[in-house]
Amino acid sequence: MSGKLIVFEGCEGGGKTTQIHLLKEWLNQKGISVTTTKEPGGTPLGQKLRHLILAPKQELITASVELLLYAADRAAHVEQVLRKELSAGKIVLCDRYVDSTVAYQGYGRGLDLNLISQLNQIATGGLQADLTFWLDVDVEVGLSRKRLNRDRLEQEDIAFHRRVHFGYAHIFAQDNKSHIRIDANNHPETVHKEIQKILLLKLQQWGYKQI
Repeated sequence: MSGKLIVFEGCEGGGKTTQIHLLKEWLNQKGISVTTTKEPGGTPLGQKLRHLILAPKQELITASVELLLYAADRAAHVEQVLRKELSAGKIVLCDRYVDSTVAYQGYGRGLDLNLISQLNQIATGGLQADLTFWLDVDVEVGLSRKRLNRDRLEQEDIAFHRRVHFGYAHIFAQDNKSHIRIDANNHPETVHKEIQKILLLKLQQWGYKQI
């Protein structure tokens, strides 16, 4: 594949949407074709699954059902969006990918990590991100940014969100080459500049001539 998959991960309130928007603008200014997408919800099927998964008063979704719904969303997303855009040479900026499932359903919900790894492998067909940013924000700070209209996961107790944060810390401690932590407690423009600096080097390594 000639494109590159860049994923943004993190707990609630980390500013993923803002940073993806800023990075898309920056890349477009450099003449680089960019596609933005998200999980769950990056396909028509995914939008329906997103509503099921995140509806605030959805009480019938157990941890295992939640895991399988996310896997279904990811399988459709990889087949219908990611592979297509990457094959066309696009840089794809994706809001969440496989690490979210490990952090939220593995560490947050306590589901078996080996099972999650197997499901992720099936859902992605082996498609891995070329670069993943963890927008690391203090749990309390992040949740304070999401006071209104919280979805079902955002409404979980503080202990759940701390487990998720611990999960991300563990994931990113295993790989500091394609997984890069960014301090998202800082001002959005400061965060954006740090991402720019890191990505600039990556783009040069990937052979983007216009950089």
